[in-house]
Amino acid sequence: MKDTLKFITWPALAGVLAALLILDRWVLPRDAGSQEQAAPASYSAAVNRAAPAVVNIYTAKLVNSPPSIPLLSQRLGQRLSRQRIERSLGSGVIMTREGHIITNHHVIAGADAIQVLLHDARTASAVVIGSDAATDLAVLKIDLPDLVPAQVADSDRLRVGDVVLAIGNPLGFGHSVTQGIVSALGRWGLQLNTYEDYIQTDAIIHQGNSGGALVDSAGRLVGINTLIYTAQSQAGAGSATGIGISLAIPANLADYVMRDLIEYGEVIRGWLGVSVEPVKLAGGSQSQALLVVGVAEASPAARAGIRAGDIITHINGEGVVDGRQTMHKIARLRPGEAIAISVQRDQQSLELRAVVGAQGQSSLAG
Repeated sequence: MKDTLKFITWPALAGVLAALLILDRWVLPRDAGSQEQAAPASYSAAVNRAAPAVVNIYTAKLVNSPPSIPLLSQRLGQRLSRQRIERSLGSGVIMTREGHIITNHHVIAGADAIQVLLHDARTASAVVIGSDAATDLAVLKIDLPDLVPAQVADSDRLRVGDVVLAIGNPLGFGHSVTQGIVSALGRWGLQLNTYEDYIQTDAIIHQGNSGGALVDSAGRLVGINTLIYTAQSQAGAGSATGIGISLAIPANLADYVMRDLIEYGEVIRGWLGVSVEPVKLAGGSQSQALLVVGVAEASPAARAGIRAGDIITHINGEGVVDGRQTMHKIARLRPGEAIAISVQRDQQSLELRAVVGAQGQSSLAG
């Protein structure tokens, strides 16, 4: 009987031990310090990396105030007008160790004096290197040592759902951080700027955040916060209410504009000299193309043989998927670059070649 119990007990004990080992290794929760987390519990590392590059911007502008007595104003003209100082605030991002700061054009437009407050509490006067109203971007410069520029990510790799952080100077509170996700990409049609290609996020921004940084979860710059889309409040006429739609300019576009402003003092945009409208193609994998509705005289397009009525299907072998994006790509080409243009004309396919010119006006026409 004892021998029988031995044969039964030892296998049972071995089974129990094996089960305990399995539970400990694969089933039971491990110590928190040894677990690999799927997402960070805190974004403090990202903020610590990005915040030193974000600055507060304070501007002052002298404006003329009319006299308070209209009758005297009529008799004495401008002699009674007074000057007052109009102040505003915004944010900016340090982009180079030499002191170049990118911000929004509307933050510094018309300013007579610009003061910059750094994350480490240092201050400096800034000068405007250049400004581009078509993208609502401007470049400032300050002269201070030991500046920490932002680490710039490839904003073309952003995806809807990515976590982003907005850092800036909302309502003059100083450095503040809000968190959200990328809600949409390539937003346009708001008629706010000539070149619209916004990142939409639900990270909260307020007045003063304009020109500040939109960074990813690693603290790398992906956009320049520009504005929050508002709707008229039902509660009161004339008051605007934020509805959780914040817009930022992609970092790739901001970097492109900044480099041109530093080198040339303006943005040099490519120009073909065509006016186009998007059209849908029947059948095939490509759904959209560009109908040429006008060709400027003596333009690169005219010299290439493009005519009104042509349908542009490819630029440099790449199919036209989004007409607006295609025109933006042409604008980012350098004058003198040669491009291949595939067009359909009277049921025929033609391969044309154009040399990009310099755009002399702010227009979506390529």
